[in-house]
Amino acid sequence: MTADATVARPALRLDGDVWLGANYWSRTGGPFMWRTYDGAVVREELRILRDHGVTLTRSFFFWPDFQPAPDTIDEEFVARWRDFLRASEELGVATVPTFLVGHMSGEDWDVPWRGGRDLYRDGFMLGQQAWFIREMVRRTVDSPAVAGWLISNEFTNYAGPSDPDYVRAWGLVCVNAVRAGGSTLPVSLGDGAWTMELTARDNGFRLRRQHDIVDFVGPHSYPMGDDQVRIHFAAAVACELSHFDKPVLLEEFGVPNVLSSDPNAGHLYRQSLHNSLLAGATGWIAWNNTDFDLPTVDPYRHHPFELGFGLTRPDGTPKAALRELADFRRVLDAVDLPGCTRPPTSTAILLPSYMDQHPRVPAGDREVIPAITAHAYVAAKVADLAPAILRELDDPERSSLVLVPSNKLLTAPAFNRLLDWAAAGSHVYLSWFVGASGAHRGAWWPDVEAVAGMPHTLRYGLLEPVDDVVTWQFERPLGDLPAGTRLEFPFAGTDQARGMLPLDEAAATDGEVLARDNRGRPALVRRRVGTGAVYLSTYAVEYFGSARPHAHRDDQVHRLYRALAAEAGVSPEVSVDDPRVYVDGLVHTSGRRYIWLVNLSPDEVTAHCATPPGWRLKDVLSGADRTDGVALSPFGVATVEIEGGSALA
Repeated sequence: MTADATVARPALRLDGDVWLGANYWSRTGGPFMWRTYDGAVVREELRILRDHGVTLTRSFFFWPDFQPAPDTIDEEFVARWRDFLRASEELGVATVPTFLVGHMSGEDWDVPWRGGRDLYRDGFMLGQQAWFIREMVRRTVDSPAVAGWLISNEFTNYAGPSDPDYVRAWGLVCVNAVRAGGSTLPVSLGDGAWTMELTARDNGFRLRRQHDIVDFVGPHSYPMGDDQVRIHFAAAVACELSHFDKPVLLEEFGVPNVLSSDPNAGHLYRQSLHNSLLAGATGWIAWNNTDFDLPTVDPYRHHPFELGFGLTRPDGTPKAALRELADFRRVLDAVDLPGCTRPPTSTAILLPSYMDQHPRVPAGDREVIPAITAHAYVAAKVADLAPAILRELDDPERSSLVLVPSNKLLTAPAFNRLLDWAAAGSHVYLSWFVGASGAHRGAWWPDVEAVAGMPHTLRYGLLEPVDDVVTWQFERPLGDLPAGTRLEFPFAGTDQARGMLPLDEAAATDGEVLARDNRGRPALVRRRVGTGAVYLSTYAVEYFGSARPHAHRDDQVHRLYRALAAEAGVSPEVSVDDPRVYVDGLVHTSGRRYIWLVNLSPDEVTAHCATPPGWRLKDVLSGADRTDGVALSPFGVATVEIEGGSALA
């Protein structure tokens, strides 16, 4: 990127090898594998993983088996666990044990002595959890096969939600028990990062309150939706939202046979892996290592779709997902991922603090923020702007282009900061949003005129009409959009959100109309501030797109963002003028530069990269010259090295 103000894009990593792994249950018993343990089968399963570049497992202590009574460890199960560690060491496949496994694959299995006690609040249960963790660490702390630890598996599915204070206390108690057992290896909670900061829904878990507890964050991603690009980007967005100054490892993701064909499962794996890598993830653990032939065994008896989540079939033959992991490993090795980082960016998406803070914000208005943010993120990616996501709460630095998509509420000081950024040279874009809940309809901004340079004409409690398809006609050029350009934004969303911001351009002070809607009303206005500018969309175009099925087949928000970037002087050093393909990259400490080209479509595409004169593109795996075009299969990914030119910045 070339512009005057850039911000960092996190990609922190754990020390040691890259974690490319699989969640592991042996096909001999699933969650009950320790009762039917077969060391020979375990070694065969680990060997298949290792031969495909998978060098880590996330393993599980099935809690009712390992702690059948208070202050009691079943040493027979520990002996089997030790054999698993020996097998892992023999085959060079490290493991991350998970302690408190009372939930698995759609069923809860309680320790029989719990007696209904609360797992977060009850002193006895806190003590027993800590004791169990400490004792299991003590028994295996010397094994070189252990790479780290996880406290639980999706704990809210088992223990339920709680108050944030009690959740933090539980995390402190459990992680301190790992340290009391003698281990200094990395540890995290295993909760799936299903927190307010990612979901806008409150279960008591907060990434902000884990910062001094965990060594990494581990999002779990199993998206459902109505748009292929959103599904393929879901894991990446979860990783991007998980950056709180800790490494981010995609701890669970995957797809079962019955919900996806094998080729389409391969597409989801490929896109999830590469998109999340470019979103700053530095480790990946797929769900899970094998399919099961256990139709009469719970949980598979009543959740039979869980039989088919594996990287291999029950006979050990690889599925498309495992082949994708092997291909991904080859790319990681070719670029030497531990030596790579994400270059800074000139484009930032501002995440409002009302997603996870502030009293009496309606749930309906909070809960649309992740989808709106994801839509803006994908649009900026398609525009080849390599965006960062900055949180209003974190006192962010200025970037050259600031995107505030479909916004109902920022704090009053945040508006002053945006205007200060514009005065210093930033180009700041906001789109006005009436909200989705119907509560206090309209954006809760302190001063629309300070943004738009002209007053509004809203009527209290009423919605201004929005057509089924909103058409913008540009009467002034914007970036690479000449005057006369038409952009279309079909409406989608709740009836309560079907509103726009009417502006009184006759009373304009220093605002100018760039584009008008179907009815001749201002749709996009600009107010120049200092050496920068503020842009206001009177329509929540990102919200409309986020709520529309299959939006990314023809969504045009990326065209708006690309034009704004051109106005801001944000020029991607490598770009592809095809909305089906986006470009992003990594930089190696040696100075080598790598570019990913990701095909978001089911089409075969030949991507032609716009690069500065003298630059060449070389395929990192084959060494072939790709300067004149990169052939991409449906949902395909190519990684090339830049030869010549200056470093990415």
